[in-house]
Amino acid sequence: MDFSEVSKKSALHPKPAELVLQYGTSGFRTKAQDLDHVMFRMGLLAVFRSKCTKSTIGIMVTASHNPEEDNGVKLVDPLGEMLAATWEEHATNLANAEEQCISSALENIAKKEAIDLQQEAFVVVGRDTRQSSEKLIQTVIDGVTILGGKYHDYGLLTTPQLHYMVCCRNTLGQYGTATEEGYYKKLAQAFMNLIKEVSSSTHFPRCLIVDGANGIGALKLKELQHYIQKEFLFSIFNDGTSGKLNYLCGADFVKVQQKPPQGIQMKPNEMCCSFDGDADRIVFYYNDSNGHFHLLDGDKIATLISTFTKELLIKANVDLPVAVIQTAYANGSSTHYLEDTMKVPVHCVKTGVKHLHHKALESDIGVYFEANGHGTVLFSKTAEEKIRSQLKNGSKEEKKAAAMLQYTIDLINQTVGDAISDMLVIEAILAIKGLSVQEWDAIYTDLPSRQLKVKVADRCVITTTDAERNAVTPPGLQVQIDNLVKKYRFSRAFVRPSGTEDIVRVYAEADTQENADTLAYEVSLAVYQMAGGIGEKPNPPH
Repeated sequence: MDFSEVSKKSALHPKPAELVLQYGTSGFRTKAQDLDHVMFRMGLLAVFRSKCTKSTIGIMVTASHNPEEDNGVKLVDPLGEMLAATWEEHATNLANAEEQCISSALENIAKKEAIDLQQEAFVVVGRDTRQSSEKLIQTVIDGVTILGGKYHDYGLLTTPQLHYMVCCRNTLGQYGTATEEGYYKKLAQAFMNLIKEVSSSTHFPRCLIVDGANGIGALKLKELQHYIQKEFLFSIFNDGTSGKLNYLCGADFVKVQQKPPQGIQMKPNEMCCSFDGDADRIVFYYNDSNGHFHLLDGDKIATLISTFTKELLIKANVDLPVAVIQTAYANGSSTHYLEDTMKVPVHCVKTGVKHLHHKALESDIGVYFEANGHGTVLFSKTAEEKIRSQLKNGSKEEKKAAAMLQYTIDLINQTVGDAISDMLVIEAILAIKGLSVQEWDAIYTDLPSRQLKVKVADRCVITTTDAERNAVTPPGLQVQIDNLVKKYRFSRAFVRPSGTEDIVRVYAEADTQENADTLAYEVSLAVYQMAGGIGEKPNPPH
């Protein structure tokens, strides 16, 4: 195939000099003004990926919880999953290719992946509410069309909605109808079916306070409201009408700052939640009657969902193992509760949603959530078939439990973490179990923790093993960490290099906040001294 026309068009989207970007779990992210060439080239790559897989491929333009002036792009694979790791390398190479090398870069991908260039290609695109997104999505479309690809522009969507659309299209509607209305109807119907057995004593309709991060999630939540108005009410704050995207609000702000977002009115003991900018993360929280802030993050969400699922499996008399996938950032109390009390196996993997997702696929029912609130539940085909079989063949009570499992499957977006879907799942479980947010919070008590960052000359000095829980290099650092950990009760600590900048992230837990803070400081100091720290030394806690 002659790529000369592609090269001419590409010259209209020049790459900034010396800019080098890496495709990671979140795709590409940087300042919006530096992304024009990347968008064009990802349009090209999506066409190649579509030809290679003979499937519809998705492209989402978003920078999630990043500041409003940033933007980003990521590709969505045929079943709504993240782009295959081997293609991440193609994405990085193509994005960084110099202008005169575009044709050869495309030829290399086509040859390496044995792509039939005559194969038809179809790409679906979506974008978040950032001002830069509309222009950037047009550049994506330019890339798709110059290679003869066909496309459908969904316009404004949450990231999970685009993942859902791709999956629906490639399963020929088996997963759902590939429209926004289809998405809302599927979730609304499953939610209403799940809660129809709830006694009137739970005071429906319930009401939830939602922080929309001034992003796309707030917009789409308003649309969902029309489908479940009688069953579930929510008040949306930070809905984008006045505030700035992700500024002093959103799931990432609440998780990192451990305090409520601005622009939200909270009453004592009232449950609230925050989405992130593209609505693929959610965290819950409340202020108790003494004004103390309580965060229920991804660990609490995973614990509640896995407990509920296991209880239903027992009632339905369906023998299926449930596993929970965590990262090293999961609070130690959640791990102990799941393993010791609920007898649910817990697997720890490297940080990054793709690692959790792949590990969850190994289980019949895999529950995965990062502590930041990004996660979902995966059900194997075997699991879904066993549940459907019990719907037909079980006793009255077993059928009822199997039906609730089926509604839960329908309510969960299995393609990716979805704040809207996860919000409805949690609300349904709390209603069915008759739990208040305080009772949910009390299932186990988080160990106090602290996260710190240390600037270093070269983050590659730090290498880790055991799902990033042990440092291999520099020599002696892990021994030093182990010795520091021994000083405190119920304590642990680990260090890992950032994936994007020359900093080392430090995490510490202990029996008291004071001890967690001190341990984090001492480990940070060890990193500074042994791993080439630069700038100001870590400061001791006040």
